[in-house]
Order: sequence, then structure tokens, then C-alpha cells
Amino acid sequence: MVAFIESGGPVMVPILLCSLVALAVFLERIWSLRRARVVPAALVVEVTERLRQGRWDDAETLVRTRPMPVTRLLEVAITMRGQARGRIKERVEEVGRREAAELERFSPVLGTIASISPLLGLLGTVGGMIATFQVIQTHGLGNVGSLAGGISQALVTTFAGLCVGIPALVGHRYVLARVDGLVLDLEEAASAALDLVEGEGPVEDATP
Repeated sequence: MVAFIESGGPVMVPILLCSLVALAVFLERIWSLRRARVVPAALVVEVTERLRQGRWDDAETLVRTRPMPVTRLLEVAITMRGQARGRIKERVEEVGRREAAELERFSPVLGTIASISPLLGLLGTVGGMIATFQVIQTHGLGNVGSLAGGISQALVTTFAGLCVGIPALVGHRYVLARVDGLVLDLEEAASAALDLVEGEGPVEDATP
């Protein structure tokens, strides 16, 4: 393996770094985007049931003791209960956009690595071809063995770049798909809570 990497030349260093970063980011996102950490179904059901029963304080206490994206959305809806639906919805959507951005954190890194890894492989390919033609210019075509180094570098870097870029692209798409699914679940939970808190509880006096 070491000989294989060395045959690719200096371009193999950034390609290997890209592979390590991509793997670390993907594993971190898989861990962070677990449903139990973002929108656990049992918790949503429990909060919703308390809201149906009019146990506002109990519901508010529950969401505050379980900090996660869905509880932060529900807390906004609960604390603004009794206000106009449009006002509550606007505030919930504002918090929801921040939570969605947090869920997408680091995913652009995967997309960037998926794009630049094949380009790094292409850079190595060009470097290998340049080295090959320099050998030809110096020694001619009589010694085929002298051409092996440049050709090997060209092939190895292309192969390595694709081996990093393709999984990074798949991982990036997978992470974005998981984020989209979680955001949809957050919207459904917030919508259900909004229906329950709209017009309920004491309405704030808007008179100055």
C-alpha cells in the first residue's frame, strides 16, 4: 500500500487528506443526524399529548429539559400560545431555518471533497504525463521501463481521486437526503403543535 501511494507522487498527499476528512465528516453527520437526537417520535407524542390536555407548564418543562431541534421548535410554539397563528408560525419558521442550517453543517465539506478529489487525480495525471514526455524527450522511446514512473503516477492518481470522490459524492447525497427527511419531520411536529396552541391560553394585551 505504501509503495502504491508513493507511486502516485506528491498529489497523493492531498487526496489522502481529503479521504480522511470526508470519512470523519460523514461519520460525524451520521451520528448527529440520528432521529433520536433530532426528532424522537416518543418525545413528540408525549409533548403533543400534554398540549391536548392543556398541560402547558408540563409541556414547556419537558421541552426545556430535552434540548434538541424539535424541542426548540415546540418551545417557541408553546411559549407563544394564545397569539395569532401567523405570528407564531413566523417565529417557528425562523427558528426552524436555523435548525435546518445546523443540520446541514459540514455537509458542504463532503460536496467540496467530491468535486475536488477527481480534479486532484487529474492534476496527478497531467503531472505523470508531463514526466513521461520529459523522459521520452531525454531518452527516446527505446527504453520502455523508463516511462513506467510517469505512466504509473498518471494512473494511480486518477484511480485514487475517483476512489475518494465517488464515495464522497454518495455520502453527500445521503446526508442531504437524511437532512430533508428530518426537516420534514420537524415541520410536521411544529405544525401539530401550532394547531394545538393557536388561540389557546391567555392572549397578550396589545393595548399600549
